Amino acid sequence: MQKMVRENEFNIMTSVLINEVGPRDGLQNIEAVLSISERFELIRSLEKSGIKSLEIGSFVNPKIVPAMSGTDDLLKRLGDQSNYSVLIPNTKGFDIAVDNNVKEICLVLCVTDSMNRRNINKSVSESILEFKEIINKSKIKGIRTKCYISVAFHCPYEGKVDPLYVKDLTNKIISFGIDEIVIADTIGKANPMEVKLLFKELLRHNSANLFSAHFHDTKALGLANVFASLDQGIKKFDACIGGLGGCPFAPGSSGNLPTEDLVSLLHMMNLDTGIDLDALIQTREIVSNMTSIDLKARVV
Repeated sequence: MQKMVRENEFNIMTSVLINEVGPRDGLQNIEAVLSISERFELIRSLEKSGIKSLEIGSFVNPKIVPAMSGTDDLLKRLGDQSNYSVLIPNTKGFDIAVDNNVKEICLVLCVTDSMNRRNINKSVSESILEFKEIINKSKIKGIRTKCYISVAFHCPYEGKVDPLYVKDLTNKIISFGIDEIVIADTIGKANPMEVKLLFKELLRHNSANLFSAHFHDTKALGLANVFASLDQGIKKFDACIGGLGGCPFAPGSSGNLPTEDLVSLLHMMNLDTGIDLDALIQTREIVSNMTSIDLKARVV
């Protein structure tokens, strides 16, 4: 009798790690500003569903992003930080992260000057120099580092981005000893062919284990872009509960890829996430009540 072997369609992996960005990326661009207690409740609910990697906030100017005010207090309340990351925009943010014993920091490099200046008021070259110093300091402190390569496919101000240019910038950051690169379709205009081509270029001389992906769903292509990434061996993805979020510098761009949609797709492909989908959907309802937003993801 022929032995039956259960395999996923790609026959290249058995599990995928989901990094939940709802507590940061999801909340920073909505009208409602949640209290520290509400943010704490959201994170705990996400963890109960089985999520083991979360971006819980950022150390940015609270006057500019009031939703992220009190991230230091949130960290203290959460306790053990081994599963949490915090976004920092610059050296000042890094110093605050060190003071709060953060274990993992997230940098953001927008690949066009137009977008980078609007995001952190620096040119791309200026950010690269600063990030080199931050990465070096992080290694000394034992802090894990990852860098978002933002608007990696399309920029709202400069249009389609040359993938070879993105490759060169990414390899520059990799040369500094970064622990993880997140390729980000910040405004949700990438298509699966573009995703496949960019990853093919990046993986010519780099391991797929160095990369993760961050997709928005503006054109309803988020899941298709995940599929294209999986085909290239990428096995870590950002997602956001209920599809909250969006880019403040790109009017009309929708939120992040909904976590529950991504989990549903991966489970149908026999890829393990360690996440309870039913519990995740319950968390979506909690977020909907907290934010007064009717979250209409595809999975019910």
